[in-house]
Amino acid sequence: MNALKIKKGSSRKSAYDLRDPHKDVEEKHTLAVLVDNEAGVLARVIGLFSGRGYNIDSLTVAEVDHLGHTSRITIVTRGTPEIIEQIKAQLGRIVTVREVHDLTVEGPSVERELALFKVSGTGEKRVEALRLADIFRANAVDSTLESFVFELTGAPDKIDAFADLMRPLGLVEMVRTGVAALSRGAE
Repeated sequence: MNALKIKKGSSRKSAYDLRDPHKDVEEKHTLAVLVDNEAGVLARVIGLFSGRGYNIDSLTVAEVDHLGHTSRITIVTRGTPEIIEQIKAQLGRIVTVREVHDLTVEGPSVERELALFKVSGTGEKRVEALRLADIFRANAVDSTLESFVFELTGAPDKIDAFADLMRPLGLVEMVRTGVAALSRGAE
């Protein structure tokens, strides 16, 4: 027993549970990591996540400065605020990492994703798929008598919504690039 005479192992629903109920809430964060563009850098960054049991929801990588040999890794991950801070600190300790930015907390940002959808159908389902594609501003980049391939760019929520609407119309296959993100404003 402790000084407050609270039994060990009391449930979270107990009136005597004094823990902060918001402390364990997981949040989604978008991290932009600038790294030296050399062999093995991505493996070290990914190894940090897998070695500690952190999940990556989305990952995109590309060289952003050919002369400076710099690449940008955009990672979308989830965790408690403490875990996110730990991830950022551990990323910053990797020798080839130049900068780590948490776009979620640094201010407004723009997130976009590219997706391709193969939708198979005839008759009314085909017409409905074309109508929805027009509403979502998706481009038909391939068409046969039995199917379409639509290209859609937008926020991840828009991609999810389009996929949900296409499933009953004959969604066969889908591929996504992952999130690309930039902070808004002059800096």
